Order: sequence, then C-alpha cells, then structure tokens
Amino acid sequence: MLHDLPRFKDYKMKYASSTHKVDARKLLDLAPSWLVDHLKRKGVLKGEPGEAWLDYYTLEPGEKLEIFRVDEPGVIASLWVTINAHDRRFLRNVVLRAYWDGESEPSVESPIGDFFLQGHRAFAPRPSLAANAFSLPIGLSSGGFYCFLPMPFERARIEVENLGTEEVANLYYIIGYYAGVDISGMGRFHAVWRREKRVKPGEPYTILKAKGKGHYVGVYLFMRGLSLKSPIAGGLGFLEGNTRIEADGDILYQATGTEDYFLSGWYFAGGPFTAPFHGLLHKSEESGEIAAYRFHVPDPIPFREWITVTTPHGEWNDVEADYSSVAYWYQSEPHASFYRLREEDLI
Repeated sequence: MLHDLPRFKDYKMKYASSTHKVDARKLLDLAPSWLVDHLKRKGVLKGEPGEAWLDYYTLEPGEKLEIFRVDEPGVIASLWVTINAHDRRFLRNVVLRAYWDGESEPSVESPIGDFFLQGHRAFAPRPSLAANAFSLPIGLSSGGFYCFLPMPFERARIEVENLGTEEVANLYYIIGYYAGVDISGMGRFHAVWRREKRVKPGEPYTILKAKGKGHYVGVYLFMRGLSLKSPIAGGLGFLEGNTRIEADGDILYQATGTEDYFLSGWYFAGGPFTAPFHGLLHKSEESGEIAAYRFHVPDPIPFREWITVTTPHGEWNDVEADYSSVAYWYQSEPHASFYRLREEDLI
C-alpha cells in the first residue's frame, strides 16, 4: 500500500457526491424568511438566479435513489456515507445495491448498516453514530461510514433504497474512483447480506455460497441467542461452533470455535475492540449478542469453481439463535444467482 505511493499514476481520480443543483425558487417559496436569510448568510444560495445547491438527498419511504453511474472502465477506491434519520432502524431499512457491467442482478446487496459493520446497532436501545469501528477496509469513524475495498468495473451503477416506513432526512455521500485504469485480470467486488431469524436445527449457518473463480475477503457477523437457558457463558453457547471454509472439494479452514475464527479466544474474554482486520464490536452475555468482523486482506482465500463458508450455532447446531451476516468477496462475472434480500428479514 504505502510502498506504491511514490509511483506516478497514469489515471484520473474523480469524485461523485450528493451535492446537486435544485430549483432555488421552489425552495424559497416553501421556506420561511428566517431560513432564507440563514441560507444566504451560509452561502448555500449561490450561482445564477433560481439556482441553489444541496449537499444531501432525502429518501421517502419506498424511494430508490441512484447515487453513482459510470459507463467506462474504472475502479471505485473510496466510498463515504453519512445519514441523519430519526429511526435507528435505517441501519437495516436503507439498502445499498451495486450493479457491475450491465448485469440485471446486483453484485452488492446489503442493508447499509450491516455493510459498514453496524447492523447490530439497529437493535440497540440508544444507538449513536458517535461509535467507531476502525477496520482498515470498512468502518465507521465519528458518524461517517467508509469503505476502501476496491471495486473494479467496466460499467457501474449504485443505488440506495429506503424500505422503511420513516423518511431518511439527510443522505450524504462521496464516491472516489479511478477512470482510465486497466482492469484486466481484476475480479468484481461482491457483498451479500443474509439472515436466518431462527437458524435451522442440525444445520450450520451459511455465510457465503458462491460459484465461479474468485477469492473470499471477509465477513461481518451478528449473532443473537434466542434461548438464555444455556449454562455456557451466559447465553453465548452458539460460539462453540467451528467456522468452516470449503472450496473446490477441499476443506481449507476449520476453526476451533467461532470466536477463534475472529482471532480471539475464550468467548471474546477481553470484550469489544477494533483492529485493522478483525474486531468485536458488541458483546452482551445478558442478551446473548455478539457482533464481530474479520477481513482476509493479508490472507485472501482463493477458489477456482466454488466456495462455501459456514458457521455452526453451537457444537451440534442445537443452539437457538438469530444470525445475520455480510460476506465480502471478489469473483469473475457473470455470477450465479445468490441469496436475495427479503424485506421481512430486515427487522
């Protein structure tokens, strides 16, 4: 990463943002005089008569908004988003989708909170966007969501949709991308959310099932025990499951416990932390909840034909629990159909 910084760059860096022109006259007709004066003092109203600039969009219930479209090859290098909403469930109800190379099915589909490692906070009593998650690839820093995982494309389209019943008052974003860059030999970025409100008895929870050539690069996993009667670790008995990664007919990885896969131990004995490529964002023995992430940036896991990533809920898949996850990976296109988000699973 740093060793490449001095090298001259033969491509253009461009940015797309939520700042856009609006009809100032319409806004002025609707706005009280004190607000008009305030906007003029702040420099929001500028340019030609009848012209104004807004830095954000408002999303009504059920509304879709296209936030990015490019019809030439490039690579998204950075994605920043911040949202103001009265209902904490926007973390689950605002859905992010990305389509590459003209495909009809999205390669990225996830609630925006889960994509940025914050899905668990849709259920928190008093969530605050002041909380932080300092992962290098994806995270939240003092109210701003960010992602630095590269996203190559021949063509690209990104949209957000408000599947909730409440208005999202302010949506801000800035997307940085390289134009005119050679993307030959690059896989396409994928991120897919799944949820099982009640994991299936006797079967492990599936984080990822994909076909094609690519490599797995990480997961955000939120686990909620539904039965706190277990004497094991105050209701965290589901962590006894051994996460497994299989690809092309081989078992590539077999963990010695769910928390061990997240590079921790003894039921996350030290409590929440954030590190560059792994972390524990939330732990509650009383309510039986764990939210953790791991990114295989130093050790991406390749597959030639297929890959499956699973994690049991208890040693014998017998612990009642609610699991949700986002898997992150790269692969060749077109991709096979995979799990699609269902509105009834969001909250």
